[in-house]
Amino acid sequence: MLKKKVLYIIPARGGSKGVLNKNIRNLNGKPLIYYSIEAVLEISDSEDICVSTDSLEIKKIVEDYGLKVPFLRPSEIASDSATTEDVLLHAINFYKSIGVDYEYIVYLQPTSPLRRGEHIKGALKLIEPNTELIVSVKETDSNPYYVLFEENTDGILKKTKEGIYTRRQDCPVVYELNGAIYIINVDKLLEKGYQKLNMMKYVMPKEVSIDIDDIVDFKIAEVLIKEMEL
Repeated sequence: MLKKKVLYIIPARGGSKGVLNKNIRNLNGKPLIYYSIEAVLEISDSEDICVSTDSLEIKKIVEDYGLKVPFLRPSEIASDSATTEDVLLHAINFYKSIGVDYEYIVYLQPTSPLRRGEHIKGALKLIEPNTELIVSVKETDSNPYYVLFEENTDGILKKTKEGIYTRRQDCPVVYELNGAIYIINVDKLLEKGYQKLNMMKYVMPKEVSIDIDDIVDFKIAEVLIKEMEL
């Protein structure tokens, strides 16, 4: 991979419906967002790391860990309806306004605390001249050829993907986004929009692919982190 100018964005808005203050909730003695900060500091200088938040509380916690928060995200892109693309474009435009241009953005959600610097580095190595979007995935347990069904108008369950397979291991491999890493080509984002980017995969192991959404996920992540520390 050629040397590229990369901006690492950690999105962390203050509101959260599922778990109150999720991004700074304590996980094994540290705020959840700390794990993403720690991971990216393994591979990047702090000047290329941007925590995009609307929260003064999150800003203080992040700056207590040694990162400068360059701006507070405006309320119109800090709601439930705000998209990933909104957050990306706001950050791109901010840095352009101060004379800094990036070729790629690495988008790191705080809800993936088991993602480490080595995983980010592994995904970055996949960048090629035609790369538009790299997403981290895991092999899904919910294979649509085997265990996923949709109900038809007669109330009958039908497989979401047709195929006659008697064993799970015979099914085609299907990948599931794990939410840990997104690498976006800035020029292609501005040209096509996020939803139209061609997507390539970076496969991560199941045991580091937890994506925290609720209290149960917090409990599972805490167990896994403690086991990794042994």
